[in-house]
Amino acid sequence: MQNRVTFEYAIIRVVPKVEREEFFNVGVLVFSKRKKFLGIKYLVNEQKLNCFACDLDLDTINSYLQAWEKVCKGEANTGRICDMELSDRFRWLAATRSTVLQTSKTHPGLSDNPAEDLERLFTEFVL
Repeated sequence: MQNRVTFEYAIIRVVPKVEREEFFNVGVLVFSKRKKFLGIKYLVNEQKLNCFACDLDLDTINSYLQAWEKVCKGEANTGRICDMELSDRFRWLAATRSTVLQTSKTHPGLSDNPAEDLERLFTEFVL
């Protein structure tokens, strides 16, 4: 219990028809400043999404999510954002947007291990 620190998370959603505001959870972002952790986990269930919106370009959605993963890792080929602090990268990823790929509002929590919380939240909200 002594090692518990605050963390934040946001659920990643695919919103096939933005005007309808219906969505599918496909991933989770977790950020902990004190643990210096920014992680993402996602899974696009293509069969499920195709049943709802067969005109979605799933390859593009997957490539965007891969780019988000690179931003989390701070990979150099992500442009200037890789030079930002973890907190700024998390805020950029979790910012409100009106696109097919969105996040929920951010939520707080307490954690001993943010990587474990990422797995738990992914299981709870995506699988």
